[in-house]
Amino acid sequence: MRTQVSFARRGREAAPYLFIAPFFVLFATFGLYPLLRTAWLSLHRWDLLAGPVEFTGLANYARLFADPFFYNALANTASIFLVGAVPQLVAALGIAALLDRPLRGRTAWQAVVLLPNVVPVVAVALVFTQLFMRDHGLVARILSALGAGPLDWQAHAWSAHLGVAIMVLWRWTGYHALLYLAAMQSVPRELHEAAALDGASRARSFRSVTLPGIRPTLLFTAVVSTIGGVQLFTEPRLFGGTSTGGNDRQFQTLVMYLHERGFEQLDAGYAATISWVLFALCALVALGNTALVRRLVGRW
Repeated sequence: MRTQVSFARRGREAAPYLFIAPFFVLFATFGLYPLLRTAWLSLHRWDLLAGPVEFTGLANYARLFADPFFYNALANTASIFLVGAVPQLVAALGIAALLDRPLRGRTAWQAVVLLPNVVPVVAVALVFTQLFMRDHGLVARILSALGAGPLDWQAHAWSAHLGVAIMVLWRWTGYHALLYLAAMQSVPRELHEAAALDGASRARSFRSVTLPGIRPTLLFTAVVSTIGGVQLFTEPRLFGGTSTGGNDRQFQTLVMYLHERGFEQLDAGYAATISWVLFALCALVALGNTALVRRLVGRW
């Protein structure tokens, strides 16, 4: 009898650990192990097909920090991120503020706003590549009607960055807008009514009540946008058709460079090194963006 009671008590004590165990097993398998394995690869000269060649220590990292192509890809990534992510979040905030007002057919508008996000990214890239064609694209025809000459979007760094940023902007603005809208609707209406009684304008109420109220969502979107911006791959890859990002690598991002070294040149050790530097960059930029947003919202 005592043994049965002891067994039942141990089962009750172990039950919570068993419930959360699947998460840790999956995390260790698909999160932690790839991280450690990539770190191990980065310390070797490693051919993707032949396997490890020799242990090189930190030589891959020294080689990477002296690689001009790495700095070119880093600059391109930063440029596309700034052009795409900042306007994206500002536009999403504006759309959410509009949808938060009394509006006929609000559900339909919300569905329309989310529509670009459910379109496959390959389709988005193909459509925009057609729109940005040099001679026969829709944008070229509009520029021609306005008296401007044809623009080869992929030939210049600024136009290529702008083209890729427009794709990212179009695809993700609605998604962030709905996140902001959900957060705005959770802000107590009594706070807005109190602000109105105190004579606050709609803009002042938005700055002093709405923005502080959705601060966790602002931080979340800043982090998610940072990670997505630093890991940008599909849009520029399909925009140019190669991993080099144009003839002069004018829109090659960090992940495209990683793909080129790892899967085209089969240099898995060097690609693993880029992965770890990319991971560190994601963490640093996300922390910086979080601190910046927290400071800005706190100031308002």
